[in-house]
Amino acid sequence: MKQASAQAIVGARRKAVRTVLAAGSCRASLNEIAQRLGNLGYLVVLSDSACQALELVSARGFDLVLIDALTPESGVMHMLNEIRGSRDTADLPVILLSAQDRAVEAFAAGADDWLAKPASFEVLAARIERTLDRAGRIDELKRSNLALDARIAARAIELGEAQAELAAARIDRTRLLGSIRNLNDELASRRSAA
Repeated sequence: MKQASAQAIVGARRKAVRTVLAAGSCRASLNEIAQRLGNLGYLVVLSDSACQALELVSARGFDLVLIDALTPESGVMHMLNEIRGSRDTADLPVILLSAQDRAVEAFAAGADDWLAKPASFEVLAARIERTLDRAGRIDELKRSNLALDARIAARAIELGEAQAELAAARIDRTRLLGSIRNLNDELASRRSAA
């Protein structure tokens, strides 16, 4: 029943297949997570080590990384630091599962969420969905910002062109006024000579 409710929650919001990299030192735990997330429509790739997980992260795009307490624990923080240190993966959502109270350290290293083990799968599924939704909104904002930047750049070019046209018109006006003055002076001197 709990799995069915988690499926309903996650399935209602799912638009496309999302990929999750699940990294950890306990293959049995990873297999269970992968199976249950797979039942919810996620494509899950498993990794037994921090080094292998980092290679996978750099080789292909994942929607989320789930770290299930790698051994040694230093591997977790190394992974988080590597993911956050790369421009390509700096915003990649990361959730950490840990039996130890490592929340402060995990958040300081850049984890988006942390769950104490053993964690309820329904809670994990809900947090994954919330984290992915937030990441989607952030991506949408980035795309909007890029579009705005492009519009601003186009307007700046248009403004530059308009300023150049205005400067040319001012030069033409100055020349025209100079010609008019010269003509007026010439007329005035012809009138006075006549």
